[in-house]
Amino acid sequence: MVSAVIVIVAMWVNVNVKLGLKYKWLKYVTSTTAALCVLLVDMGTNFYHEHFNDWFLETFFDTYIIIMIYMFFPIPDIPPAMGLAATISAIYIIYYVLFLGSLNLGEHSRFGETIENLFYYISLNMMCTYFLIMREIVVRASFLDRHQYVMEDIALRSARATERIFLHTILPPQIAQPIQDEIRNRIKIGQKHHDLPSNKRDRVIAIQMHPDVSILYADIVNYTHLTTTLSVKELVTLLHELYARFDNAASRYAVQRIKFLGDCYYCVAGLIKPDPAHAICCVNLGLCMIDIIREVRDEVQIGIDIRVGVHSGSLFAGVLGSAKLQYDIWGQDVLIANKLEATGMPGQVHVSERTLQMVKNMYEVYPGTKAARTDAFLQKHNIITYLIISINDKGKRTELDSESNDSFNVIQHQESSSGLVLSEELKKMPLGPNGFSLLVGKLFNLKNHQELPSMSRVEIGTFFLNFRNPALEYNYLHQPDYMFKYSVLLAWCCAMSLIYLHLLFDDKHNSSGLYFDLLTFVTLSLILLLAWYKKICFWRYSMHCHNYSRLSCALFRMADSLQCSLLKRITVYTYFMITYILIVYMILDNCNEAEFQLAMIESIVYKYEQDAKCFSSWQLSCSVVLIIFMTIIFTRIPFTMKIIASLFISVIYSSIFLFQFDDVINDGGATNPYFPPEYAHLIMIIITLCTLYLQERQAEFNNKINYKWREELLKKQEDARITDQSITILLHNILPAHVVNIYLTSVAKCELYYEDYEMVAVMFASLQNFDLTLPNLHILNDIIVHFDQILYFYREDNLVEKIKIVGCTYMAACGLDLRFSSLISNGTGRGDSVFQEIHRERVSDESAQMANYTLTEKREEVVLVLTTFALDLMRTLWVCKNNYMNLSMDRAVFNADISIGISCGEVMAGVVGASQVHYDIWGNAVNMASRMDSTGVAGEIQVTEETAVILSKYGIECNYRGMTFVKGLGMLPTYFVGITSSFEFVNIGEKSLMSNASNPHSSETST
Repeated sequence: MVSAVIVIVAMWVNVNVKLGLKYKWLKYVTSTTAALCVLLVDMGTNFYHEHFNDWFLETFFDTYIIIMIYMFFPIPDIPPAMGLAATISAIYIIYYVLFLGSLNLGEHSRFGETIENLFYYISLNMMCTYFLIMREIVVRASFLDRHQYVMEDIALRSARATERIFLHTILPPQIAQPIQDEIRNRIKIGQKHHDLPSNKRDRVIAIQMHPDVSILYADIVNYTHLTTTLSVKELVTLLHELYARFDNAASRYAVQRIKFLGDCYYCVAGLIKPDPAHAICCVNLGLCMIDIIREVRDEVQIGIDIRVGVHSGSLFAGVLGSAKLQYDIWGQDVLIANKLEATGMPGQVHVSERTLQMVKNMYEVYPGTKAARTDAFLQKHNIITYLIISINDKGKRTELDSESNDSFNVIQHQESSSGLVLSEELKKMPLGPNGFSLLVGKLFNLKNHQELPSMSRVEIGTFFLNFRNPALEYNYLHQPDYMFKYSVLLAWCCAMSLIYLHLLFDDKHNSSGLYFDLLTFVTLSLILLLAWYKKICFWRYSMHCHNYSRLSCALFRMADSLQCSLLKRITVYTYFMITYILIVYMILDNCNEAEFQLAMIESIVYKYEQDAKCFSSWQLSCSVVLIIFMTIIFTRIPFTMKIIASLFISVIYSSIFLFQFDDVINDGGATNPYFPPEYAHLIMIIITLCTLYLQERQAEFNNKINYKWREELLKKQEDARITDQSITILLHNILPAHVVNIYLTSVAKCELYYEDYEMVAVMFASLQNFDLTLPNLHILNDIIVHFDQILYFYREDNLVEKIKIVGCTYMAACGLDLRFSSLISNGTGRGDSVFQEIHRERVSDESAQMANYTLTEKREEVVLVLTTFALDLMRTLWVCKNNYMNLSMDRAVFNADISIGISCGEVMAGVVGASQVHYDIWGNAVNMASRMDSTGVAGEIQVTEETAVILSKYGIECNYRGMTFVKGLGMLPTYFVGITSSFEFVNIGEKSLMSNASNPHSSETST
């Protein structure tokens, strides 16, 4: 009783974790105290009964003390545990030799039994050490796996958040998710079918109707003058400043920015979420934009202003095409809002009557402009317009601002709370003094493991811990066993101990038994050699190169096969277990119960020490303990099989041994004079079996948790890889390729980025006579998808970049190449930036290709490439019209034709805006290309005079159209590119030949 109290008090001290962390030596002292206390009780009891009662008792707690040291005592390191267990084992051996060996026990002086005890303690310590090492591996693997799992989970969340942010820069959430899922599915399909590009989308149209919204169009006045007077940095900085402030204001007023077109900025209220005050939001935003433009005008001293048009109604919104995905809006009310802006007055908000009715009497209202009253389009739709100068009720606007600020506070709170993810996840790890105790306490309540998210989703058997998912269990069992050779070594040691025990008590010297022992020794030694041969060779030849023989290579392959094959491991395991059972059977079979009883009676009658005709019961029971140990701790064997095997051995041995050899048991000595020895044997077997089952069950449970974590980790890594790949695809659908590379380097994502190109060809292609109704949008999507597919044929030296789609207008450019950029932003605080490095590398890579061209010729080639691309668009539209002719739809749809305008010259490019990443180009060439399109003729490619001169250098005929009025520049000469009816360029030489054929005397006249 006193010893029990001492052990409990000593162990109870370790419950205080803080005390244990403060005094690290306390764990060693308490563990040593508890072990020595149990040892003294065990030996003290024997000394007491031998001295006072002349009873010779067997030790009983030696096995338990060693198991407790390795499995239960809070010793944090393996070497101290081994030292304490070795000390306890040495004390027991010394006690056995000095005390029991000194007794006068006849000719059998227990020397052989002492050697067997030595083997037993060595084997038991080796097995317990191996178990402790494996548990330590599990603990460390659990920590590493869980840490990596948590980090990958956080990385995946971050990647998905980044993906969502980038996707929402072009798409609102209600359309973003289908596109996002589609991109991921395409990536997964591309992994199975490598010939299918993962960045190509199927022809899926994502368009939604919004019946009650307000549309705002804003246009910067005097923008054309800005593009011709400001430097690239000044222009892009100004636009970035304006659009960033516009984006922030739009966020405050819950207005969704759609896109900006050079100097035009348009957005919609009530689009993402229905809002009854959408008209008020748009008007307030318009007034705020006027205030912003005035502030910027005063700051930079530049004469700019803004026109704003607002109209309320319905629209269609969605994404068209398969490349450079951008969210856009269509509908009659969109065109009306655009007309309101075009016919408005600078510094005022031009609204329709419908919008005015929705804002009631909140503003100072004046009649609309004269241009609006005379506009044919507005008159056709009976639109009455008004001008709003300012707001009447300041409180209304202030209240709306405060509501928006509240929403920002909510967002900030959500962002700050994400920082707690790592600490919360780490608390769920089944590691450390609290984690493992929590895990042990819940071993039998797997369904309530809420702390382990993996286990809450995976059902595990209660007793045998098998995954209920057969595929998961199969994959788990078929993992390679890299500790196989150590298991074989321990199994071999256990077999050698049993063979020695068999030889020790084989008084008959049965030849069959000797042959069996020899055969067992040879076969098990061969298995041991096979398992360790590769490791031995590594130790021997690790310091220098060595050419192995074919036999060695074959042995290496066999060893690897044993490690990787579950069936072969089970075969080896079964062979060892059968060998153990047969040896124990032969030991029992060598004992003749009748002869033993007769000898025992004679020794009592004639008072002499009997010769040992049978085995030592305690030696055999200890050997069975080793067998149970080996049965359970053998690695990478199905847990169910190990439990069944250990139960089978325990039950069979206990049944046969206790009921048929009771005399041998009684003669073998008791551990307590008041406790039957057969019960002591049975208790040792049961306690060993239960202890090992619980410990191995915990280890198996942790292994399965780790395996599931690794499976989920691989899945998360794959999801993160797909997410990163989808981010790249999304970026390619937002920005040009070279800008994507810059953004993927995590450089200057929040910085202003701009470029200046001396020669870029710009194209605007518009469908004429094409009404943007819902049925027509499906056809428009199909046409744009075909247009986008043509881009894949222009990925060579002169890349054609799709810039955007505006209504029925397709905008593209050629020449946005860093090799030809005269100015690239460096980024804040980076003298040698990534941009300049990319610029230098690409120039050096292409220097050889440009050897045969002058720099001017190389730059002007972009005009030819883009004009060829424009001609391909015309061919594609002609094919689409022919394909749709037989469909039962509105035939007027297929009467649409295309007009194309192309211009070239200096262009400024950059990424501007605050809420959405948007790459756009500006410059006189962009304005002229737009004018060439708007003033063009269906079925023709209209170009400027400079563009026509460049095309003539490549032999392409350009027909002079005449002087054409261009907004902001007056009358300018324009040209039509010569195109045949089969959509081929008319070459200048071909036209001369045709002229000569029609006038045969022309050559003589010229001569």
